[in-house]
Amino acid sequence: MSTDAATEAVIGQEGSTAAAALSLDKRPRRYDSFDIESNRSHKGGGAAADGGGGWGVLVQLAFQSIGVVYGDLGTSPLYVFAGIFSDGIKHEDDILGVLSLILYTLTLIPVVKYVFIVLRANDNGDGGTFALYSLICRYAKVGLIPSEEEEDQNVSNFQLELPNNRTQRASKLKSKLENSVFAKYMLLFATMLGTSMLIGDGVLTPCISVLSSMGGLKLATKAMTQDTIVWTSVGILIFLFMIQRFGTDKVGYTFAPVLTLWFLLISGIGLYNIIQHDPLVIKAINPKYIVEYFMRNKVDAWISLGGVVLSITGTEALFADVGHFSVRAIQISTCGLVYPSIILAYIGQASYLRKNMSDVGMAFYASIPGPMYWPMFVVAVMASIIASQSLISATFSIVQQSLSLGCFPRVKVVHTSTKYPGQVYVPEINYLLMLACVFVTLGFRDTIKIGNAYGIAVVFVMALTSAFLVLIMILIWKTHVVLILAYAFTIFALELLYLSSVLYKFDQGGYLPLVFAFFLMAVMYVWNDVYRKKYHFELENKISPKKVNEIIKDSISHERLPGLAIFYSELVHGIPPIFKHYIANVPVIHSVLVFVSFKSLPISKVPLEERFLFRRVQPKDLQVFRCVVRYGYKDVRNEEEPFERMLVERLKDFIREDCIIMGVENEELKDEAEMDVEELDKAWRRGVVHMVGEQEVVAAKGANIVKRVLIDYAYDFLKKNLRQSNKVFDIPHKRMLKVGMTYEL
Repeated sequence: MSTDAATEAVIGQEGSTAAAALSLDKRPRRYDSFDIESNRSHKGGGAAADGGGGWGVLVQLAFQSIGVVYGDLGTSPLYVFAGIFSDGIKHEDDILGVLSLILYTLTLIPVVKYVFIVLRANDNGDGGTFALYSLICRYAKVGLIPSEEEEDQNVSNFQLELPNNRTQRASKLKSKLENSVFAKYMLLFATMLGTSMLIGDGVLTPCISVLSSMGGLKLATKAMTQDTIVWTSVGILIFLFMIQRFGTDKVGYTFAPVLTLWFLLISGIGLYNIIQHDPLVIKAINPKYIVEYFMRNKVDAWISLGGVVLSITGTEALFADVGHFSVRAIQISTCGLVYPSIILAYIGQASYLRKNMSDVGMAFYASIPGPMYWPMFVVAVMASIIASQSLISATFSIVQQSLSLGCFPRVKVVHTSTKYPGQVYVPEINYLLMLACVFVTLGFRDTIKIGNAYGIAVVFVMALTSAFLVLIMILIWKTHVVLILAYAFTIFALELLYLSSVLYKFDQGGYLPLVFAFFLMAVMYVWNDVYRKKYHFELENKISPKKVNEIIKDSISHERLPGLAIFYSELVHGIPPIFKHYIANVPVIHSVLVFVSFKSLPISKVPLEERFLFRRVQPKDLQVFRCVVRYGYKDVRNEEEPFERMLVERLKDFIREDCIIMGVENEELKDEAEMDVEELDKAWRRGVVHMVGEQEVVAAKGANIVKRVLIDYAYDFLKKNLRQSNKVFDIPHKRMLKVGMTYEL
């Protein structure tokens, strides 16, 4: 690796070097501003923090969640029976067997697994694949970037509440994970796969939901052609994505009344059909009908499980979207309205089909009583539009998480609600999803093929969630082995059975989510791999505090330039090599220097008062500081209050706190600190220059062809076509200086 060049302007600090310097000084332990603030107690998770705001806020969030989380799950009755019986119903009792499968699947996976188990694995109120990964990273050192610091443990919501018993099994697994590079990569790849599949859900959900609802027009009028339905669906999808910029808060309030009406109507019609056609259909609660169904149909019954999966599409949104709302709100809305309504809808359709088996292709619309048809059609179209919202919101959340952990190229994240910090909008992803939805709708044109693709994406995400959950049960919750085995041999085994079924239809549209996943994983891997290589390059070529002292004294033969210079970087341990490169070309140093390093912690949010961690480069008269700015993967990085102002104010607090030795204020040091604060304030008023590294990353000489393609072409393409760091962090252009440097990796 060569050091002829340069990295983004940014900073860091070397924990071990700083510790060594302190021990050589033989000074007492220093209490900085972060040490003091980190001992305060804070609650995690904006909207998702349970108990905040009382029952009023809880009911408000539960109502909003109906409009955002459950659209996909709630509109599945539109197409499930048609997907299962794609070749027609061969035996009357097959309806009971399929209904029994649907009832137990809905109970075991959305309710038992997600509502009562998976939601417990939230990360300070936030959910999704990356939330599970972050929990494991905090308990075991399985991250691939060596940026951990002892001070991270002091962040108030970093620690996990761990049971005291059954620790031996957890310790053995933890040790194996920490010592295995293969295990670390597998965890990261599994997380990327789950993320990619969930984004794939965000593409397929709008397509199948809107197309299936518009299909009701063909039943109502023969003049309606498939081409008209497809193009109308495309128009609706474009409208849906265009309103995303208004945010989950406004979208939720707009959609919630419609979805509430939808659930009330499908439950009412379901109850009507049960009474009107075959009340005895409720005997499907007996699982013997499942056994008989498989005995009659054998392989065909196994293949039909791919259709049963469609009844639980959108379930992952319960966990992925929990950060927009709260665990308790999701539990209340699921158990109080959504689950009972969907159960009644499926039982009602089954009751109708027992008397009208030939109508299975359009079971939902055919089972609607005559006077209710058009009102129900209008509500169904509106509900299908809303159905898309759950996975779109989940996609925004999970992209934000992966972005913060260095696993996704830089994109703009807009926080759409000051009241609920978890509600975000990602413009670039929104428009890419819209284009993908339009192409899929025009390409596939019907719900059967899209359903085959949809099933694979849904079950893959669920199975990966279960795999992570088993790790969390062993490592963190230290669940009794009997309960772990019970989960593995019931819910996890059921998901693997469904996965085997949906993979059977790989060539009938099932390949689509895997193509999506492969493409997204390739993008994520390229970005993350080069991101890690850059970090290791900076780490190997970092500048020690002692070297900084020498550089300043050797390079500057005259007075320092009045003002404050801020160097930005992602290197946590040490000062980045770009500083030496800058001095070699511009031999002028400002009166106060601050090296700022941005660091993502494996937690959802870092309290604002615990965000900044400072250290001073000795000797004091250099006026050189190092600062690590710590963010959670759900934190906003361009706060309303300018970052520059926050940094200076926190630095002033640190300088004052730095005069406290062993908890006792020293008057002489206190006066000295006030002079330093005054000098900092004076430098700030004279002007601030933001030094941002503009690094060019190239493959080193002698690198193999794979590395050259990955770095020189794939990464270079992503970097040139996506946002630069100064846009992500809102660094003012008029006071920004880019320092170029080349990294040979």
